Amino acid sequence: MVGYLSILNREIPMEFKPECIATGIGSFPHKDAPAACDLILKTIPEILLWPQLPSIDFREQMEIQFSEGFPCVVLDEAKEKMYFDTSGDPTSELEKFYENYMSENLEYFKISPVHSRGIYEMEKKLSDKIFPSVKYLKSQVTGPVTFGLATVDENKRAIYYNDVFRDVIVKGIAMKARWLLNKFKAMGYNQICFVDEPILSGFGSSTYVSVQRADVVSLLNEVVEVVHQEGALAGTHCCGNTEWTILIDAGVDIISFDAYEFGETIGCYPGQVNQFLNGGGVLAWGIIPTSEKISQETPDSLVKILKERVKNLADKGIDENLIWERCLLTPSCGTGSLPVELSEKIFLHLAEVSRLLRR
Repeated sequence: MVGYLSILNREIPMEFKPECIATGIGSFPHKDAPAACDLILKTIPEILLWPQLPSIDFREQMEIQFSEGFPCVVLDEAKEKMYFDTSGDPTSELEKFYENYMSENLEYFKISPVHSRGIYEMEKKLSDKIFPSVKYLKSQVTGPVTFGLATVDENKRAIYYNDVFRDVIVKGIAMKARWLLNKFKAMGYNQICFVDEPILSGFGSSTYVSVQRADVVSLLNEVVEVVHQEGALAGTHCCGNTEWTILIDAGVDIISFDAYEFGETIGCYPGQVNQFLNGGGVLAWGIIPTSEKISQETPDSLVKILKERVKNLADKGIDENLIWERCLLTPSCGTGSLPVELSEKIFLHLAEVSRLLRR
């Protein structure tokens, strides 16, 4: 693994300069795990990821995928939903959870093949063949804020507002991240783990008016610190506009955002972004639209759009060469809800945009 350097109170791997190489977000629409992995290996061979495949099974949905081992979880297979049943006495289940957490029993927090075909298929492919092109291997977990606000109890109240279970979620997610990173550590690849927080696009709205900024920073930071302790880079993806300094304050190394629709929003915080980049941080520009809009674009047109976005940020007083040096490319979001053909087109465009910019 690469060495570490303490900058701006963050422990970050040194010399992560992606310079327009590409990776993915998380979800893919494929119902065939080998096909999804093959697309990844073909189009983004330098930063691979294992695919989340919600079209195969509802257990691969964003929150459900990481719910195994959590106390009081109920899976409604008929409705393909999950909720926490807190109506009874949760003491025994909570004791079991915290006993395994305190003993660092990572196997208790594993993600089983039923909840993720993609993990085990990508593991198999990497075990069967050597891929010299691979620079990093990326995993992802659902962030504790998104998990907590998107999941409800038996009364349809967001579990985030239950102090006991909010702590369960952040610690459980942290252990899931540890399990993932340890699962792939033996392969020798440098690793990245995204703590995805799409719900932060609603931060500050009337819907989440009671969600405090300090709490969001603290909860996210708890998972980020665990990722760092395992020797990996920590990223966060949010597919809408948000207060991007939240992610900086939470200590992430990579900020992933929809640069196609919201590319100028990152420039609202020039001082903090400049400090972030100079401290070794990376911006993951989601310049490939994950919608029908991809049909209106070509790799050349997307390169042009990205250059405009970068120029806009540079005009705020940030060194343009530094922006390009710390530039990672991605789709604007996951492609799990799209047709397979559209998803594949998005990744082919992503690969070509990366090639054009690096050329």
